[in-house]
Amino acid sequence: MCVCSIVSSPITTSSARVDHRERRGEATLTEIRFYHLRTTTLERALPQILEKALAAGERIVVVAGSPERVESLNAALWTYNDRSFLPHGSVKDGFAEDQPIWLTTKEENPNGATMLVLTDGATSSDVSSWRSVIEIFDSGSEATVAAARERWKVYRAAGHSLTYWKQNDQGRWEKG
Repeated sequence: MCVCSIVSSPITTSSARVDHRERRGEATLTEIRFYHLRTTTLERALPQILEKALAAGERIVVVAGSPERVESLNAALWTYNDRSFLPHGSVKDGFAEDQPIWLTTKEENPNGATMLVLTDGATSSDVSSWRSVIEIFDSGSEATVAAARERWKVYRAAGHSLTYWKQNDQGRWEKG
């Protein structure tokens, strides 16, 4: 399967909407997208999602579940495509403020990111501090799926804008 066909979902920014609400003093709501991995690994799907986000002008923090996963994602972002480069770094690389994509195991924003990507069941204590949040989870266990459903309910109750994407049998994203 061609890796370039894995992601076809749009990555958009909503800065005009956020700025407008901030001027009026209203609560800022976050655009939250859930990506349900069903046929590929995170290491194969994440680079295409990040490419689209960078092309849309986003700076990104990716929170992984362990230092080993950060290293795995770091390697994947270097090797996923012979013709592409995704500028990124982690605590081992340093210079966080210069990195358009920051890989980490904790909730932080050292690179002035506007987008947060949560993997491995990672959560955020304040999603409203981000313009957009992407939750990526897989079908590996019912507990993982159930936890994602619970986070969806919490975000919906808070009034955030939610969308759900799932992979079809060919690994392409379909809006659910």
